[in-house]
Amino acid sequence: MALTATLYHLQISLSDVDRNVYEELDLRIARHPSESLRFMLTRTIAYCLSLADGIAFSKDGIASTDDPTIAVRDPTGVLLEWIDVGSPATERLHKATKAARQVSLFTSTPLTQLRRDAANRAIHKAETIAVWRLEPAFLDALEAKIDRKGKLELTRNDGQLYVTVGGETLTGAIVRESLLDA
Repeated sequence: MALTATLYHLQISLSDVDRNVYEELDLRIARHPSESLRFMLTRTIAYCLSLADGIAFSKDGIASTDDPTIAVRDPTGVLLEWIDVGSPATERLHKATKAARQVSLFTSTPLTQLRRDAANRAIHKAETIAVWRLEPAFLDALEAKIDRKGKLELTRNDGQLYVTVGGETLTGAIVRESLLDA
């Protein structure tokens, strides 16, 4: 018998000071059986910090190799932003930069590994990919606090993330990096 996704219901009070976005979100997030909690949390943070009209999680979840993990589309269906999570294959990033006007990657993968992988294969407009690096220790601490149903506050201010869950505030940096060596 195949395993089914686990549903998380998160109510998130978002204050993205860096982008001047303030929203109350009521998210139901399906966690695929093969998906780590860290990946799902990174995916959720990516969604929140990229919040825009037309944003949506992939219909096929993380199992889709053809669609972005998160997409922002205009009202006509044109793909405006391809948002990926983790350490996608260079071929996937190459496809993303050809398919969307903007590509963002949210990851806790060491930058040296991502850059090494990118150096071995050509990626169309690799210099335009926004790589948002999250601290692994921050994600570990958050993972220990998240339940399948809960409320949290997520704030981004001046390159810092603050997540308040269960009365405790966790802090970690979120830094925009380049996929190419500086």
